[in-house]
Amino acid sequence: MNQRRRKKLSQHLGTAVLMSESGRVKAILRAGADPERADSEGTTPLYLASVNGEAEIARLLLVSGASPDTESGGLGSEGTPLCAAACWGHTEAVRELLAHGADPNLREDHGTGRSPLDWATAGPHAETVALLIAAGAVART
Repeated sequence: MNQRRRKKLSQHLGTAVLMSESGRVKAILRAGADPERADSEGTTPLYLASVNGEAEIARLLLVSGASPDTESGGLGSEGTPLCAAACWGHTEAVRELLAHGADPNLREDHGTGRSPLDWATAGPHAETVALLIAAGAVART
């Protein structure tokens, strides 16, 4: 697949994620879109799905090879998918990410920022906090 086609598929994938179109996401992934490819600003599809609480779309991306711990770098979309979901209390998205190996203690900003537990606690999102703790998240001391 040539570079132009890969870029076009990635653009379509990002749009489908933002529009919450899981069927379209599935079709674009089947067509060969890279679930890890960030947009021109550095935002990953998994981050978009996670921050918007799209657990089913997050699952599709994860099953297709998206890494649960890849940090997004888009302006206003910086951080890990798990931090993004935890920040807004998107418990089902958090559950999917954890089920696919997301590190519950991975801090944003390449290890120097907040953890998913920090975000969930600040929410406050008690159900998300409990889920993260059950997965092994520990508070910073």
